[in-house]
Amino acid sequence: MTEKKKPQTMPGSELRNSRMHVVGMPVEKSENFGLTARRLMGLMAGEKILVSIIMLLAVVSVALVVSGPRVLGHATDILFNGLTKRNGETKVNFSALHRTLFFAMGVYVMSFVLAYAQTFMLAGVVQRTMFTLRADIEAKIHRLPLRYIDAQSRGDLLSRVTNDIDNISQSLQQSLSQLITSMLTIIGVLIMMIWVSWLLALIAIVTVPLSILSMKQIANRSKKRFIAQWSHTGALNGLIEETFTGHAIVKTFGRQKDVEERFAVTNEKLYEAGFGAQFMSGSIQPAMMFVGNLNYVLIAVVGGLRVASGTMGLGDVQAFIQYSRQFTQPLTQTASMMNVLQSGVASAERVFEVLDADEESVEPAEISMSEVVGRVAFENVKFSYLPERPLIEDLSLIAEPGTTVAIVGPTGAGKTTLVNLIMRFYELDGGRITLDGQDISLMPRSELRRNIGMVLQDTWLFGGTIRENIAYGNPAATEEQIRAAAKAAYVDRFVHSLPLGYDTILDNEGGAVSAGEKQLLTIARAFLADPTILILDEATSSVDTRTEVLIQKAMVALRSQRTCFVIAHRLSTIRDANIILVMEAGRIVEQGSHEQLLAAQGAYYRLYQSQFTGAATDLA
Repeated sequence: MTEKKKPQTMPGSELRNSRMHVVGMPVEKSENFGLTARRLMGLMAGEKILVSIIMLLAVVSVALVVSGPRVLGHATDILFNGLTKRNGETKVNFSALHRTLFFAMGVYVMSFVLAYAQTFMLAGVVQRTMFTLRADIEAKIHRLPLRYIDAQSRGDLLSRVTNDIDNISQSLQQSLSQLITSMLTIIGVLIMMIWVSWLLALIAIVTVPLSILSMKQIANRSKKRFIAQWSHTGALNGLIEETFTGHAIVKTFGRQKDVEERFAVTNEKLYEAGFGAQFMSGSIQPAMMFVGNLNYVLIAVVGGLRVASGTMGLGDVQAFIQYSRQFTQPLTQTASMMNVLQSGVASAERVFEVLDADEESVEPAEISMSEVVGRVAFENVKFSYLPERPLIEDLSLIAEPGTTVAIVGPTGAGKTTLVNLIMRFYELDGGRITLDGQDISLMPRSELRRNIGMVLQDTWLFGGTIRENIAYGNPAATEEQIRAAAKAAYVDRFVHSLPLGYDTILDNEGGAVSAGEKQLLTIARAFLADPTILILDEATSSVDTRTEVLIQKAMVALRSQRTCFVIAHRLSTIRDANIILVMEAGRIVEQGSHEQLLAAQGAYYRLYQSQFTGAATDLA
């Protein structure tokens, strides 16, 4: 489980509140169910040769199976004709009977071997297809804009990537082989039935439309329930992920009962959708069995009358009765597979929604920048998360190489948005941002971000050792470089107090270290990356006063000869900045040094007074 981050000026709250794209809510029906099924089958296009071999094996296997009753019928005729008394003696040709029975055994054994090979090869095809699908959706998520990710329920997105793909895999594995075999069996058995007796075949065929109509009616009612089932599964995952990651907050505010009630409501919806889907789809098989039994009775009666009249042999009737069972059995099996297939297609539809989402703008051709100096310029920049709510309008500023630009202002003023635009996490609505005179929208994102380091207010550690978490900023770093970065960020002093030192295993919540120590680790990561441009978003917000003083000293060294953007609420941390920008409602209302802004007694002066003079008054 991961913690849901909500940066102050990130679009999370705005996009989630607007719910322009609601995820995890039940869908009453799917207009593109058939298209989704065909697209799902199209995923196997890369396995055409193996699929062709599987189909060939299935054809041969089914042909052998459907020939079995005919062979056994011949054995019955040998036995029946031989047992007919002639002059008081029986003349059973046991030699011919044995040959026929051994031949029948060989037919069924060979059919089993081919079916086994077919199942083995199909498993490989399905799993390779799912491997590719997982890789595709993983790559897709990395190509999606942050705007899309922020608009989703994280638990539902995880459910699509994991639960839904697993369900597709199981559905294909269970249903494909059965459907292929069933369709071929129906065709093969029908041919054999017509060969044996066209009249009885006609009786058997009459029940087919009734079977198909029953199947279609039930399937239409159940498919929308499967879509709702998996949508509610995603919603439930989102609720669980949110509750578990915020478990301490739930306990602190005593909201356990509220969470339990929300869970109960969502769980009840999932139960109702799941029950409806399984019940409706499960009723297909009994309906098909009923129709099959009617078929069986009609054939038995008519066949018996024809044997009595001498127009058919007993062996032919026996074979036809077996064929009638083989004819209705695939229809019943196909019906029973419909719930599995519908469930898989419903999951596929949810996965395809992610794969079809609009991606980030196309990357331009590779631009080689031999050496980045670090001059960043905003030129008449316009940006908004929601079209009806403008945030930044006509913003211009220049950050010269090696200077520290501090950005202050009230919550929601656009401070974090400003640095997110530098990183190209979002695209501009107007104007441009340049790096050393080059428009960053014309630069590959990887090339741009390679020169930028970022330390966020909300820290994040990955599962692994402390050493690996620091080295995330530069995977090629040596042990000496890692330790040097750790010492510069004052990580080294607390690491030595841990039993395993740099080999201490951390989870993604950093459970083995405190919040302040997590912040130090992320700063060490930035030290090791050695970027030309550095972005610090309240990077010292989780450390104590003494550690903050040490980090401020380290930051002086880290900011040396780098263009640095510092977002700060505590004004004491940015007094030495070369230029301080004061933002309000997406605009820069003041800029200058600490002393100049205090002397101007404007917005910065009021912020400063509210933090220091107000604090002193409260203490008094």
